[in-house]
Amino acid sequence: MSIYTHKFLVVIAILTMTSDLSIEYSFPDGFMFGASTAAYQIEGAWNEDGKGESIWDRLVHSRPESVADGSNGDIACDSYHKYKEDVALIKGLNAKFYRFSISWTRIAPTGEMHKLNPKGIEYYNRLINEVLANNIEPMVTMYHWDLPQYLQDLGGWTNSIMANYFEEYAKVLFSNFGDRVKWWITINEPMQTCRGYSMQMYAPYLKLDKTGYYLAGHTQLLAHSKAYHLYNEMFRDKQKGKISISINANMYLSKNGSSKIDQDAAERANQFELGWFAHPIFKGDYPPVMRQWVDRKNKEIGRAWSTLPKFTEEEIKLIHGSADFFALNHYTSWHASHGKDLNPYCNSDAEYIGSFDDETWMGSILFWLKVVPEGLHKLLVWIKNEYNNPPLIITENGFVDDGRINDLDRIHYIKTYLNATLQAIHEDKCNIIGYIYWTLLDNFEWLDGYGYHFGIVSVDFNDSKRPRTPKASYHFFKSVIDTKKLDGQ
Repeated sequence: MSIYTHKFLVVIAILTMTSDLSIEYSFPDGFMFGASTAAYQIEGAWNEDGKGESIWDRLVHSRPESVADGSNGDIACDSYHKYKEDVALIKGLNAKFYRFSISWTRIAPTGEMHKLNPKGIEYYNRLINEVLANNIEPMVTMYHWDLPQYLQDLGGWTNSIMANYFEEYAKVLFSNFGDRVKWWITINEPMQTCRGYSMQMYAPYLKLDKTGYYLAGHTQLLAHSKAYHLYNEMFRDKQKGKISISINANMYLSKNGSSKIDQDAAERANQFELGWFAHPIFKGDYPPVMRQWVDRKNKEIGRAWSTLPKFTEEEIKLIHGSADFFALNHYTSWHASHGKDLNPYCNSDAEYIGSFDDETWMGSILFWLKVVPEGLHKLLVWIKNEYNNPPLIITENGFVDDGRINDLDRIHYIKTYLNATLQAIHEDKCNIIGYIYWTLLDNFEWLDGYGYHFGIVSVDFNDSKRPRTPKASYHFFKSVIDTKKLDGQ
């Protein structure tokens, strides 16, 4: 299909979907648009040029049955070799940002910083230089789930020493790339990392229940804050960058509207997910409701201590204020009602039942991803009110389908979620400064393999050359970036 056909489809999509807009606001001058990727999902070259083994390499090779289609990221999009094509696609969008992650095991095969891999450092230097040569800002994620296997053998994120390993890793990244990288994300979606320790949802594919869940979260918060203060002490004055941590969150809405018990359940759910990581950074400690409910649950079953660790006074000072902006990953919303839910997505300690059976919500091919733009609007306002309206970048937001080029459902999703973003900016004065779509390329979607597609660019995984084809949504997104409006005019 030619590029002209794609553009025609975009025009048709814009004309047919304009009626669902409730407002006609424009994005502010300087608003930053971009697209995201992650190293393990796109790079391939899993054992080339001195790269070490990560927890995802170990999982997919030792337990291929854990992935829905038995696939892996050994080649993926082959972006290790085709990164210039990816950068050209970002440039074609006229995007401000390219958010990508660095593979820890390319920098240091075991994760220990006294054993650096020069070829890995050279690769990311080439990538960063290519991004800047095309007038794009690199936003670098230090950790997107691919922990070195050697460090996992030491206990991974359940071992508090991992915060020190991460600090040393961050120092190497700042030293080698910080002269050019001005936007840093320390850790992507720490809650999902925790699920890899508690319920075999991601690598390292363990079943340590709430103990591993909360320990992994606690260590990641300490690791983030150590990297933040290291930057302050050694690099900020000269490099003048900004640092945050990308926190993922559904927006939980009361199942029964004005029901006080369900409103409280929805608030608990939001605090147990978003607040778990945002509260310590923006307010100084875990949310009080989280501390209360987890401690009580442990006491009820006769455990001698709480599975939710406590910060020392020194750690609270270290963590509080350790973000220059709020980085939010958001895809969908759920309803919440009071009760005990066996669904592993819902935290039983908080006693809320999550549901997504609202007939007014458009669905997708993934059971959990519903199109609920009003949920994003409410979440942005919730963050504004809860954390004193910090500057906020939506660092991930995206829609899944079966990989079609004429992806009108994805255009509808992007359009309605950007519409919700505009409402929050103009009507609620939320301090939103950027939006980064997930993802640039169809890629390896973790335990779902290659069966689900989030990209605005298609990749043919049956062709060894991995050709890229922009979808209709790519051209629509470009029209938004070019005009700062959703009607493309």
